[in-house]
Order: sequence, then structure tokens, then C-alpha cells
Amino acid sequence: MDRCIVLVDAGYLLGAAASLLAGEPSRSRITVDHAALIQGLRDRAESDTERPLLRIYWFDGAPDRVPQPEHRRLRVMPRVTVRLGALTRSDGRWAQKGVDAAMHAELTELARNRACSDIVLVTGDGDLLPGMMAAKEHGVAVHLWAVQAADGDYNQSEDLVAEADERRVLDRTWITKAVRAKDLGGICAPPPAPRPEIAAILSAPLPESALAAAAERSADEGEHAPAAASENGTQERVPAPKGVPTPKDLAALRAPGVQPQQPANATLRWSSDKGWVDRPGGSAEPPEVASMPTLAQLTTAEQRWADREEDITTVGGDPYEVGQVFARRWMERLGDQSHLQKLSGMYPRIPHRIDGELLRYAARFGLLAHKDDQIDEHDRYAIRAGFWREIDVRTAAEHAPAGE
Repeated sequence: MDRCIVLVDAGYLLGAAASLLAGEPSRSRITVDHAALIQGLRDRAESDTERPLLRIYWFDGAPDRVPQPEHRRLRVMPRVTVRLGALTRSDGRWAQKGVDAAMHAELTELARNRACSDIVLVTGDGDLLPGMMAAKEHGVAVHLWAVQAADGDYNQSEDLVAEADERRVLDRTWITKAVRAKDLGGICAPPPAPRPEIAAILSAPLPESALAAAAERSADEGEHAPAAASENGTQERVPAPKGVPTPKDLAALRAPGVQPQQPANATLRWSSDKGWVDRPGGSAEPPEVASMPTLAQLTTAEQRWADREEDITTVGGDPYEVGQVFARRWMERLGDQSHLQKLSGMYPRIPHRIDGELLRYAARFGLLAHKDDQIDEHDRYAIRAGFWREIDVRTAAEHAPAGE
């Protein structure tokens, strides 16, 4: 078939680009405009091979093979297929497992089935040499692309270079059309929308009342702190940990059979885009809040299917966006609008059942990956900020004067 296919080792392509632009192979040091990168690969492949593109295969690693937000964006692009291997952590470093084997299998299968006349390989791993040789034996022309090396040396296997029918180098000029180094101030289009809600949450100072509560708690616990023996045999008091009650602390205080160790007027800090908000922590949620319906309770089987389709095809997985999508669905299906007013009055606190459902929904988008099954603190702020932003837009529209 007179058409070309591109097989991309994302670990090689983006790692080499990071080395070239940021001085180290860490992909966290670069920002990538994936739409521009895919279009650049397509244009370059069709130009070099003089064949129309059939498909781009994007091979990458992911923890437990769970698609990350970038993989979700890529796999819904036209003529892009994402293949994921495992990503494991060893000695403090992440390593891909199974990516090379998947590329080898795809390469030999495409050549055996005569799916194309030309295959472009964007990789540097010599383990693909047998697959390249097999593809050539089936009459396929193999083009090998390299990323310009940062230090002038080869960043590809010499055997792989020698066996390729054609070789090209993706230089700095080509790479920077879609990739930028973060520490150089470059921002890849499209630029991220400003998030003042998240910035305000993270930069808000502690309120004086919270600091006072922390000092009082520390003093109370210090009086009952266990003593420890010093070197000369005297007893020294071990200082108690400082801090304010957390949701976990207060939940433990309300557990059956547990005697409260904190004053009844303990203050719980809730962070928001308006700073820190103090809320009494001595009582459970009121019945009208605890009975607030969850999204699952408001969703029919047909809506659940439609939600899944939207998640797969249009939701990119950005934490802020995830919070907005969840809130929009919840509000659209809420029959009793009084619940919305009650929720608005609780700002910035989200009822436990809804908040738990929100975070579980976010976990579907791979936001738990690399975090030891915990969503990163900044991502949690972003998810909840997106949720409240959507709530604010809806309630503001309902209270706007007619004609505006």
C-alpha cells in the first residue's frame, strides 16, 4: 500500500527534546503542544516519504497503564493511536516497561500485513533492530528519525542508524515549534488559562484565629505530653505536635465511644480563593446537607453512557476542567434547586459525599498516578476550584436581573 505510518517512542522523543532544550532528559522540564507536535510529525512524514499518512502510533509508559491527561488528548486526535506500556519506579527513577516490545510487535505486524510502503521510526533504542530488519525483508522502506543530540554525540543506536533506509534529524528549529523549556519562560500554545482561584488558595496566609487555636492546642497537649529520659537521667518533656484540627481529627472525635480531647469550639480551617475560612468543627453535617443527592443518584443509565462518551472524547483531564464538568452535570440534573442554594452557602466546603465522589471521578483521568494513590494537593485545589467556579457561574446567572 502506498502510504506511510509513523511509530513514535514518546520517551525517546520527549526525553531527547528535554535534554536539548532544558539540559536534562526530564519531561517535567518541558511543555508540549501535542496538537502542533502531531501535525508536525504528519507533515514531515508525508514530505519525506512522499506518501499520504495512514496513522501515527504513539508509544508511551503510564503507571498501571492508566492513560494520563496527555494520552487522553492524543488518543482522540485524528489518525493517532496510543499504545501504553507500564511505568515503574526503581531507585527513585521512572522507567518504561514493555514499550519497546510493543513497538517491535507493531512494526513487524504492519510490515507482514503490507499495511504500508514506508514506516517512520522515531526512536533510538537498538532493541528495535530485529524488527527493522524484518520490516525491510517484507519490502517496507524504513525511515529513522533522530532528535538533535544535546552534546553532539549519537543519541541513537549506531546499528539502528546503519540499518535504516533513510535517516533524518529533527533539529532544534523543528522541535521548538511544539516544545518549550519551562525554565526559559517559553509557553507553548495554547497558553493555559489563568487560575487566580488556585493561586489565591495556595498563597493565602493563616488567619489569626487559626494560629491562636494551634497555639492553644499545642499548650494543652504540652501539659500532658509524655516525658523522655535525657542523657543525665532526668525527665524531659517531649513537645507535642503543633497544628489545627484536621477533618480526620474531627471525624475521630465524633466516633462512637471516643471521648473528646479537643474543646467543643475547635476551629477547622477551610482554604478557598477568598483566603482561609474558619468553620466550627464540633458537629457533624446537618441532615439537609448530609442528604444532598450525589451525581450518581441523579444520573440515569442513558446519561451515564453519554457521560462516558464525553469523558473519552472531549474531557482532557485537566484538574480544573474535571471539577467544572462534574459540577455542570450535577447542577443540570438537580431537580430541587434549593440544594444548590444550600451548597452555595457552604462555600468553600463541599459535602463529604459529593466531595468524595468528585475526587473518585477525577481519579479516572489518571490524576492518582505518580502520587502513591493520592491526588496531589495542588490538583485537589484545582479540582475543587473548578467545581466552585461552575457553581458560581450558575448561581450568578440565576440572580442576575432580567435583561442582563
